Amino acid sequence: MRRFRFHDGRTGSAMAVHVTPRSRKNELTGVSADGTLRIRLTAPPVEGSANKALLELLAHILGVRAGSLEIIAGEKGKDKIISVVDLDAHTLEERVKKYIKENKSESEGK
Repeated sequence: MRRFRFHDGRTGSAMAVHVTPRSRKNELTGVSADGTLRIRLTAPPVEGSANKALLELLAHILGVRAGSLEIIAGEKGKDKIISVVDLDAHTLEERVKKYIKENKSESEGK
């Protein structure tokens, strides 16, 4: 599995995300070679709807409230930095790995 690039901060951690809006479904598709999470969203990048969908999907993946997440860079672009309050980088990485593993198993069973 690729190495993630999550960073510890004073009150939590941060992660790099690349978003593809207007996709067929909301999903985490994988991790780029540089450790960036690749995410597809059904929402268009209009009036913050894709950003809202991104935070909701990440909250589900990480098992946190959407209010614990904040886009700290790239609000209007496809490449973003997401802050996660009260979750260290190690725990963040473990939750993403678990989600990927569980969803890989589900897609192989179909």
